[in-house]
Amino acid sequence: MADAMIDDVRLAPDELEAAGIRTVIVATPDLQGRLVGRRIPVEGFGRVVANGVDICTCAWAWDIDQGLELIDQNRFALCGMHNGVPDVTLLPDLDTLRPAAWLEGVAICLADPVDVHTHEPMPLSPRVILKQELARLRDLGLTPLAGTELEFYLFRNDPRELRRSGFRDLDPTTLTPSDFMIHEGNLYEPFFQRLRSDLRASGILVEAAQSEWGLGQWEMTFEYGDPLEMADRHALYKLAVRDTAARAGMSATFMARPLNDQPGSSCHVHVSFVDDEGTALFWDDSDPDHLSPRMRSAIAGALEHAPALMAWYAPTVNSYRRSNSTDVAGSGRTWGFDNRTTTVRVVGHSPQALRFEFRLPGADTNPYFALTGILASARDGMRTGAELGDPVRGSAYDLPGDGAMPADPRQAGALFADSAFVQEMLTPELISHQRILLDHEWSTFMSRVTDWDLHRYFDRI
Repeated sequence: MADAMIDDVRLAPDELEAAGIRTVIVATPDLQGRLVGRRIPVEGFGRVVANGVDICTCAWAWDIDQGLELIDQNRFALCGMHNGVPDVTLLPDLDTLRPAAWLEGVAICLADPVDVHTHEPMPLSPRVILKQELARLRDLGLTPLAGTELEFYLFRNDPRELRRSGFRDLDPTTLTPSDFMIHEGNLYEPFFQRLRSDLRASGILVEAAQSEWGLGQWEMTFEYGDPLEMADRHALYKLAVRDTAARAGMSATFMARPLNDQPGSSCHVHVSFVDDEGTALFWDDSDPDHLSPRMRSAIAGALEHAPALMAWYAPTVNSYRRSNSTDVAGSGRTWGFDNRTTTVRVVGHSPQALRFEFRLPGADTNPYFALTGILASARDGMRTGAELGDPVRGSAYDLPGDGAMPADPRQAGALFADSAFVQEMLTPELISHQRILLDHEWSTFMSRVTDWDLHRYFDRI
């Protein structure tokens, strides 16, 4: 039923003008998971379908604020002054063509970047990398299902004025902890109702929404399904939230932890597998807890490779404000039954519902990378028959800390680059590229004087 509802909103290229579409956005995720691309007048979209549209490779080479230092220094094989900062071609994936219903007269089509001359997929593309992992799973007769739960903070500040002010005087949309509270949500129901309606009209089905504990914090969960479709919806959803908030004179942030005295924002990822016949592979009638050997090995794999893949799960300096906390943001390589203090939380009480929830990624994660990492780790665990240790019955934060987990982006980059598992999965160029970006994230942070420095040291040292 859900698939039919999604398919109903999809558009064919020859249906665009009749549907009132005047502009088609052709977009693909960058390394941070943000959508980059071009706007095409509807009458020119047929040419793009046939030939693609070119954009600059700098979209995958600059850092999060589009700093050009790494490009100027020729740090990347993909893009630099050494090769003239070349283009790649975006080839539209017409299965993703849909209205961007929160924008009047606009449709959006996800695309994959390919070499301008050979049309070979660009290895650095997050969407290409996820597709490659899904192909590996299909070859093994495994069909993964996934869902993401994404939290964000919403402030009653105009986004342009907020940036001009240096993000001072943030005015959160809730002023008291309001986790699951109905009253606080009622005030903003017109905003969220419009957002949900536009998302539904765009083929992005929201399963549930709620106010959260943090002041101004909210959460939406998406309907469970195909991981590539889930990643696409996730990226489009973030775009829709920001656009809808800005139109309402408000600002949304998907930072992992935007406020010192408030909890971080997560991206919990739910995962299960079925076989070619649709049989749930995680359920075992004979096991007291109904966990099959495959599920135990999949969880063990996800935990085993978690330190090396924090480069994907926690890609920014701010990510570690959340992951290094005790704000139920995962805790090392731990798991438990319905235990929110652990990194893996086992939930569900039927064959189709049993799944594991992976709690390490923050709201700032790239969904394509996060899903690739979790699915690949689970695949590897099932392949090797990885052994799962005992579940945590109390608080995982009462256990000794896990020294294998990185504490900042530079440590994460080193673990990523040194991991034999990562080296089997990715090309040396991609590994090097991502490590350079992580090192740059850390060195940029360390080169700046912050308000924290001034308040702590200015007149006290």
